[in-house]
Amino acid sequence: MNRTDRLYAIVEELRVVAPRPRSARWLADRFEVSSRTIERDVGALQQAGVPLYAEPGRTGGYVLDRKATLPPLNISPGEAVAMAVALSRLEGTPFASPARVALHKLLAVMPPADAARAGDLAGRVHLVKRPDDPPPPAPVPSVVGDALVAGRVLDLGYIDRNGEVTRRLVEPMGWLSGRMGWYLVAWCRMRDAARMFRMDRLTDVRDTGEPAPLRELRRDQMDIPDDIEVHALAFAA
Repeated sequence: MNRTDRLYAIVEELRVVAPRPRSARWLADRFEVSSRTIERDVGALQQAGVPLYAEPGRTGGYVLDRKATLPPLNISPGEAVAMAVALSRLEGTPFASPARVALHKLLAVMPPADAARAGDLAGRVHLVKRPDDPPPPAPVPSVVGDALVAGRVLDLGYIDRNGEVTRRLVEPMGWLSGRMGWYLVAWCRMRDAARMFRMDRLTDVRDTGEPAPLRELRRDQMDIPDDIEVHALAFAA
């Protein structure tokens, strides 16, 4: 489990048991890391604004504020399985890790009987992959998606169109999904312009921690021909 997944999982574990505490040692055993790692993770979550606090005493530990927990959701087993099927299609995309966490959250707040029925129904759903299906796209490193969400500059090792490995400092702007997989659209400081970076051409990537300025993402920055239809995601109110 990478650190991003573990941070989400720690919050979910504390949410499920709130207002009871979980000790650093218990969480360390649960996630197979050291207590010191858990303490650093909790500190990072607190700095990010997650309402966690330490409860002192022999039976104390870390507690998530109950106001941050969700009530049981009125979602049917069929609706839960529909979401699970949709989320399973996100493997290899920038949203694979958040999808797994979202599904875990969904099941955790469903009434136990409905969650059990959803689990039984999910066991009756089988997804078949044909031998002639196209290969899955290159997986997207979680550090790239995290940097886009948090607005931080990335240091990339990237294979350009000539096969040369170059180092780039880039400011993430958005994602483009196409026939060749996922592209990060980012402002490249070396080129002083917006560029698209294919995930299968990354040799390594590092989050510099430097805040990236917010830049407008326009179609003309993505080098898409005018006769190609482009769809952007939107949330309905």
